[in-house]
Amino acid sequence: MKWSGQRLPRLEDPALLRGEGSFTADIAIGARCVRFVRSPYASGRIVSIKPPPDMPAGTLLVTGRDVAQLGAIRPTLARFNYAAIGQPVLPLERVHFVGQAIAAVVAATPELAEDLADLVMVDIDPEAAVVDLDAAIAPGAPVLHAESPGNVLVEGKLRQPACDEAFAGATHIEELGLRSRRQNATPMEARGGCASFDRATGRVRLTASCQMPHMLRTGIATVLDMPEADLQVIAPDVGGGFGQKMALFPEYPLLVWLARRHRGSFAWIEDRNENLIASAHSRDQRHVIRGAFDADGTLRALDVDILSNVGAFSCYPITCGVEPLMALAEYPGPYKVPAYAARARGITTNTCPMAPYRGVSRPIITFGIERLMERAAQALGVDPIALRRRNLVSSFPYRTATGMTLDAASYIEAMDLAAAAADLPGFRERQAVARRAGRYLGIGFSVFNERTGYGTPAFAARSMGIVPGYEVVDIAMTPAGEVEARIGASPHGQGLRTTLAQLIADRLGMAPAQVRIVHGDTDRTPYGWGSFASRGMVIAGGACQIAADKLAERLRQAAAVVLQASAETIVLRDGQAFAGDASVPIAELARLAHQRSDIFGTPDGEGRFNLAETASYDPGGTFSNACHVAEVEVDAETGHVRIERYVVVEDAGRLINPMIADGQVHGGVAQGIASALFEEIIYAEDGNILTGSLADYLPPTAAEIPVIEIIHLETISDASITGAKGLGEGGSIGAPAAIANAISDALAPFGVDITELPATPARIRALLRGREPRA
Repeated sequence: MKWSGQRLPRLEDPALLRGEGSFTADIAIGARCVRFVRSPYASGRIVSIKPPPDMPAGTLLVTGRDVAQLGAIRPTLARFNYAAIGQPVLPLERVHFVGQAIAAVVAATPELAEDLADLVMVDIDPEAAVVDLDAAIAPGAPVLHAESPGNVLVEGKLRQPACDEAFAGATHIEELGLRSRRQNATPMEARGGCASFDRATGRVRLTASCQMPHMLRTGIATVLDMPEADLQVIAPDVGGGFGQKMALFPEYPLLVWLARRHRGSFAWIEDRNENLIASAHSRDQRHVIRGAFDADGTLRALDVDILSNVGAFSCYPITCGVEPLMALAEYPGPYKVPAYAARARGITTNTCPMAPYRGVSRPIITFGIERLMERAAQALGVDPIALRRRNLVSSFPYRTATGMTLDAASYIEAMDLAAAAADLPGFRERQAVARRAGRYLGIGFSVFNERTGYGTPAFAARSMGIVPGYEVVDIAMTPAGEVEARIGASPHGQGLRTTLAQLIADRLGMAPAQVRIVHGDTDRTPYGWGSFASRGMVIAGGACQIAADKLAERLRQAAAVVLQASAETIVLRDGQAFAGDASVPIAELARLAHQRSDIFGTPDGEGRFNLAETASYDPGGTFSNACHVAEVEVDAETGHVRIERYVVVEDAGRLINPMIADGQVHGGVAQGIASALFEEIIYAEDGNILTGSLADYLPPTAAEIPVIEIIHLETISDASITGAKGLGEGGSIGAPAAIANAISDALAPFGVDITELPATPARIRALLRGREPRA
């Protein structure tokens, strides 16, 4: 039986559904509890931090003075005028954003720790704060960091010579300004860690809700100047990450420092308010986009100016350049852009630092390029679908204006299939009838690609101090015939244990239930880069396939000895090794290899016939693609938007498990809807955060998420050894643009154009105020 392509139920789920999962908070039971004291000011000088009177015995207060000898968290980048600023574990002199950890209280229970933290006497001399982009780059603005006098932490520029000529000769120049408001990933499980000291070995075990355990170990060891071998990091079951849990946060080095200094166990479990104010934010950006078009709608040049509010510090290890530089590099998306100019700046402000969030900048740049296409089509009197078709890449491989290579994809095919599924002519008839009745329906398209599974070559181009990329897999067969694959990737809800087991099972001729995927433990797995950027199935999957093929060859060699046949004739299937009609169970081969290696000789010189292999994979990347179609109804009186229908045509290459692929699309679209309509972190002018609970920060519920119709295409590309492409972020990338286009279409009689997200009822009412619909 071929397992790849089967809708196999996830192997991870039974324990989770029974409530038998193991999360960081479960591990933390019995540890001393840590509660952080957080700055109430966005900017200021620390005068003093004092313990409350009569602090109970057995409790601790830790301040910046206690950890002043520790290193700063300082990610580096060797290009783009990057300013390397350091983030202290606990600040000694100044605070830089509301919610910054400035002290820690330790007590026996979380309740006591929280009560004592509330009583810590904090004296901060507040200073003027800069919160938004304009204020931060205005002449005379307060300077956050001496390393960056103009508050610009990173700046990338690109201008091709043909760009000016293309704009000078254009029939039509379309220009628009876009605004994406700040968001939080809001994983179901917030951050948390438990650091335990082993008195016998002097080592510390940190269990943390994280996405990159090996990187977390490296970063903590650097900050604490400790041997990396003395620290074990474990990512247990993780209740969502979405990029927020990639970064090295100051709380984790402090936990390890406490465990080493006091030779015990210390735990911190973040609450929702902390997560909203102090965990990484994302996508606070403003873009100005100009497109030069011919009369027939052909795009001749694109010019973009990107401002990204990256917060008070730079996220480790990928730096604050991740948002602005991704926008610069990937703005053309799936479109042919003969000439390109871009400027991208990362601006530091007195706000919570940024980290990647599902899709990173691509939801915004897709919003930008898709609004540009719609507006240009309207101005030129060209059908928007036809205009896109004229400009979409259709011949592969294609080298973009920024030097990336687009591999085989289905941009036009996906769009045409989506348009057919949406029944565009039928919708226009229903729209006309509804408008005559005073109801406003709209339809919006979003065509995009998603760069996935990119390894060292892509990250090295950024000149990062730490360059992620490759993945390594150690695979071995036990004497009973089960397979254990140890991976450096660290899944946290993507179903990677299941899909990798399916992939390996096919290569070895056995069932996925016989394959165990070991991950998330730096003591048991090879060094790797975790799970992010839609890379797990592509890179870890590629390494697993290579390793499984090498193990399969060893099994064929063993079977050839037992069956007295040539290894080239051996076929592995259904748990057996076949040579014609003769066969031997693979489990028997495993037993013989481990316990009777004398019958095989020692071909590897190790004294036994070894059923273990190691493989690595480090590709340049592959692009998946999709077209999203949203159908909405907008209430012109209230500004409320209801999504009536949602269609996704997705091409992620070879689907190892279509059910898991569907789940990734569903979750991504739900978060994309949240970006388009609901979620927004809001700061007051003085830097105080106004959305510190889920009563104010509004994730959508099941009632706001429509049925999502999914159609899969499978374009196989040689850029991925498995044929699979990543799709973890695609749903969140395409949804905001599709919904914004749909709202703009619905409100076209009013001349309303959506250029700011989220498109909340208040913003829509403001756009409609004083307008009457055209006949």
